[in-house]
Amino acid sequence: MIGRLKTVVLDAPDIAGLSAFYAGLAGWTQRYADDEWITMTTDDGWRIGFQAAPDHVPPTWPDPARPQQAHLDLRVPDLEVGTARAVGLGATLLRKNESWHTLADPAGHPFDLCLNADDPKTTLMGVMIDCPDAKELSGFYAELLGKPITYEGDGMAMIGADGEHPVLFQQVSSYQAPRWPDPAYPQQFHLDVVVDDVEPADEATLALGATRLPGEGENWRVYADPAGKPFCLVWDVE
Repeated sequence: MIGRLKTVVLDAPDIAGLSAFYAGLAGWTQRYADDEWITMTTDDGWRIGFQAAPDHVPPTWPDPARPQQAHLDLRVPDLEVGTARAVGLGATLLRKNESWHTLADPAGHPFDLCLNADDPKTTLMGVMIDCPDAKELSGFYAELLGKPITYEGDGMAMIGADGEHPVLFQQVSSYQAPRWPDPAYPQQFHLDVVVDDVEPADEATLALGATRLPGEGENWRVYADPAGKPFCLVWDVE
């Protein structure tokens, strides 16, 4: 393990509006807010960030010309009721089947509502990352985050156990990587990974196959994973 998953971050032009959407849909709690960043938490310990991106270009799923880079999987006790609530809050319905409905949130990020009739709450099952090779990318993040690979299937993989903030990987034949910071090929999502000491973490992360990208601050550095998706190493500043 090099670091621990701290935050799943979504870009949006209106972060206050997106925060209100997920608070209404899933009961997430806002913990911090300014003009550039909002932090929310879920009842089961996920930390979600919304990052202001005035030039955000939303995906138009399933159009491969403007693909999604990742999506959230939420569980609801009733698909029709959950979908109606989401649409009423500003989501757009994209597709239905018996076990899940796909929608786009107000920033255009697709998300799935998955049926879980045994739990009356709306919960976040995990974040699903699109990639060209699910086995390769799950292996990278398993080492980076110290989460075991708990599922491998045909074009799918998962690290971390169900209920323990898993990250999932979905293989896409027509995959197009983001080209951060180019707004024409936006990142849409990224992960913040907290480390104790950035210098050895930097060396180990690059040795795993990551690439440094332009951009760093007092307590963060930007990298790209082997699929070209940006992520950040972050650390506490004394």
